[in-house]
This record gives sequence, structure tokens and C-alpha cells, in this order.
Amino acid sequence: MSEQEESLKAIAQKLIDTDKKVQLIYAFNGNGKTRLSRTMKELVAPKPEDHEGAEPSRHKILYYNAFTEDLFSWDNGEEHRLEIKPNSFTHWILAEQGQDQNIIANFQRYADEKLTPTFEHESEFIDEDGNRDDSPFSAVTFSMERGDDAGGEKLKISKGEESIFIWSVFYTLLEVVIDVLKEPEPEARDTDQFNDLQYVFIDDPVTSLDENHLIELAVHLAALINRAPEGLKFVITTHSPLFYNVLHNELKLSQKGKKEGCRFLEKLEDGTFKLDIKHGDSNRSFSYHLYLRRVLAEAIEQNTIERFHFMLLRNLYEKTAAFLGYREWGELLNTVPDVDAPGARQGYLNRVMQFSSHSNLSGEQVREPTTPEKQTVKLLYDNLINNYGFVQQEAQDG
Repeated sequence: MSEQEESLKAIAQKLIDTDKKVQLIYAFNGNGKTRLSRTMKELVAPKPEDHEGAEPSRHKILYYNAFTEDLFSWDNGEEHRLEIKPNSFTHWILAEQGQDQNIIANFQRYADEKLTPTFEHESEFIDEDGNRDDSPFSAVTFSMERGDDAGGEKLKISKGEESIFIWSVFYTLLEVVIDVLKEPEPEARDTDQFNDLQYVFIDDPVTSLDENHLIELAVHLAALINRAPEGLKFVITTHSPLFYNVLHNELKLSQKGKKEGCRFLEKLEDGTFKLDIKHGDSNRSFSYHLYLRRVLAEAIEQNTIERFHFMLLRNLYEKTAAFLGYREWGELLNTVPDVDAPGARQGYLNRVMQFSSHSNLSGEQVREPTTPEKQTVKLLYDNLINNYGFVQQEAQDG
């Protein structure tokens, strides 16, 4: 194993050992982002064999990942309810910190000011030590409030709105933490629960968000991080180039002394991982283009082209067009052989679009690409490599 090829545990330890306040990591889905958050949590706050008297892991590390959303699930009975599974995280922020109204305010800032969450009281809470306690909140309902006495009809909100709500729970907690830790003297703080907090790990909070909400979320998160005390370290992972770029710019990670905080995580075929330092956002020296090019080249060479390769091809066209200043990526098709034939250019456009659409909904049967369609991928890929030299130059520089 080379120095670059490491286990996920070794990479998590490297993140722990760094002196950077922020480490921003890009990784494609399926390359270990969520596993990395859990691995880092286990290293920072390992759960002892004897649980008695042990501090909750949140006292040392806070983390937001896909499992955070699993703490909430829909009950689609007569009244749509987003149930809160009994857990120490939500009990802490809702019962102990009393932050339900701030959660509502943060949610409405990202969603709709009239879309109102209402917390319901029903269940009992069992903490990590097995102690029972009355849980003040067991579910959330949502309605559109119009200012009259009659409450609005309870709604099942969209997946994007649900993601915004769950993120608002975590973000509100983070606001509380930073406000407390801004007081430099531990004795003067409102609570001592955060005194040992060292890390905040945020894994892809942008799932299901549109671009406007994504940018807004990134700007607010960056502002919160910028006012956090230096002793608190942040690790943020994402699969979104836009989210990465906004954070990169808002956190000023291009400045001297901060560049090493920009990373690219990749899972290798042998099960090991590689974490590279990448200077610049994803549109410049970040290896996003090179990664797409390599994946496509390997699929073409090995004749293993699948549906998602069409999406990657279109993505590479879009990035190339943006870099070179074209208004539309379809203009790059003008250099494809025989593109001037009647209907040919539109045919190529449709061919790329067909397999990069949102037709892969759960349960829908989607055919595999045919041999001529796979040959089209090679034709369009070769068009980029042969006619737009900056891609070749990037490969030489990489």
C-alpha cells in the first residue's frame, strides 16, 4: 500500500491530527463520506465496553450525516406526522436546550415563512443509560398558517423541505454551541456541556435541495463557521460541486495557510482510500474534470458503459463549456464529425439527454444502453479530447 492509499481509519486519524480549522472534502457518492464520519466519531469518542458513567459522544464530536435523517420517519395515517424516534440527539436539543422555536425560525428561513412545524408531545424517552424520562416531543406536523384562528390542514412536506427541517434541527444546535463557546472563560459559560467539544463533522446536508436553497445554506453555514472559536474544528464532505465552491469561496480557503484544507476523497478498487490535497475550487485546479474523464475513458476501453456514464459525459460537457466560455454545452457538438448532416446535431443532444434525465425513479424499469448508444459515448468523448485542448492540458498537469 502506497502512502496515498490508506484505510478509512487512517484517513480519519489524519483529519483528527491536522491543525486546520476547516477541512472541506469533495467525494462522489459511494466513495465513503458517511462511513468516514462514523469512523471519525468512533476515533474521537470511542464507546467503552462499560457504558456506565461514560460521556455521550456529542460532548466531543457533533456529526450530521445520512443517519441523522433516519431519526425521523413519516406516519401517513389520518394526520401526516414526521415522527421523532427516541434518541439522545433530539432529546438534548429539544428538551434540554429548549430550541424548538429557533428550529421553526431557521426552517421557515429556508422554506416558506407560512409553512409551520408544530411539535407534538406523546412518548417517553429512554436515555443511553436506560433511564426513563418524559419526552416533550415525539413528532412534528406541518401546516400552512394564514394568520386566522383556524389551523391549516396538516401536510406531508416535500423531500427537500424535510431535508431542510432536519438540517435546521442540527444547524440550530450548532448555533447554540458556537454562542456558548464564544465565551473564552469556561466558568462564565451558560453550560459546561460543550467544554470538551473538539470536532463538528457535516456530511452532505444538501441532498434534495434546489440550487437556491443549497447556496443559501452554504452561505449561512460558512458565516457560522467563521465566527466559531479557533479551538473547534470542522470537517465538511459533499458530492455537490456547487456546495463545495460556495463554501470554498465564503471560507476563503484559497488564502495562504488554508489551502491544505481542500481535499478530494476517492475509494480505490482494492477497498483502500486516497485523500488528496486540492488547491482551488472544483472549476479550477480541483480534479473533478479529470475524475470524470478517467471514469469515462475506463468504461469506453473496457466496454462497460452504463446509464450513469451518459450523465457523467453530459457533466463533462457542461464543465468544459463553462470553462471555455460557451453559452451552452451543446455548442461543443459542432466539432463532432458529420454534425452538419440534417438533424444530426439535435440527435446527439437528445442521445446525451436521454440517459441523463431523471427517469431513474424507484421501481421504474429502465433499459440498458444499446451498442450504437455506447458507440455514441465514445464519439462524443473523443470529440472533447481531440478538439478542446484544455482537457488534455489538465491531464498533463495532473
